Amino acid sequence: MKKGLLAVLALGLILFLAACGGSDSGDSSSGDDSSSASASSNELNITASNFDFDKDKYTVTAGEEVAVSLTNEEGMHGISIDEFDVKIEGEGEASFTPEEPGEYTIYCNIPCGEGHADMQTTLVVE
Repeated sequence: MKKGLLAVLALGLILFLAACGGSDSGDSSSGDDSSSASASSNELNITASNFDFDKDKYTVTAGEEVAVSLTNEEGMHGISIDEFDVKIEGEGEASFTPEEPGEYTIYCNIPCGEGHADMQTTLVVE
């Protein structure tokens, strides 16, 4: 009987903690951020693994400074965004201010193996 009660309490705690961790912050003005970075903070936290980035698209706001950081989860990668002179080789950080809305390519700038040529994602500037 005690094991059953303990299991129910543990499950309840897990569900409670999962529900509490589901939101970034309470003052996000846009609820439509599927597969993109938060446009209000203009921070890009990019994670690279072998031949892939963690998101298909990142969204930022034009005219505001963007802080970008790269973390390598698997393999050795870097990123470049040619239009904004952004170049990070290995893990690191950079910043830039995009003035023109549009879509820009973020690509791996360190030859990392067979899938290197396809290692790209999109930066959307709104």
